[in-house]
Amino acid sequence: MSPKTNSRRTIAKVRPHAPVFAALGDETRLSLLVKLSDGQPHSISQLTGGSNLTRQAITKHLRVLESVGIVRCGRSGRESLFELDPEPIESIKQYLNQVSQQWDQALSRLKSFIED
Repeated sequence: MSPKTNSRRTIAKVRPHAPVFAALGDETRLSLLVKLSDGQPHSISQLTGGSNLTRQAITKHLRVLESVGIVRCGRSGRESLFELDPEPIESIKQYLNQVSQQWDQALSRLKSFIED
């Protein structure tokens, strides 16, 4: 396999995960995920509690998380309720496990090469 082909395959594996990593790359969004990780739906006002951010700012962050599938929005009457969807996080976890295994194998090969 040529290096160019290998590079294309690597990019193809990374591409679906990049938006999730980008969404997780913000401290406010990570703190929202912590609040949502209790498995219960939360309103904007519940998620804004304890924060210096406005409801509009929290909503903007939630929409970013929703756009990559980490958060789902439902309605209860006039209120929007947000809850965590763990599937994209699980997918990232599996991807990182694969990358970790590849690095372990590469380091093992390097160690064998050096020791011989």
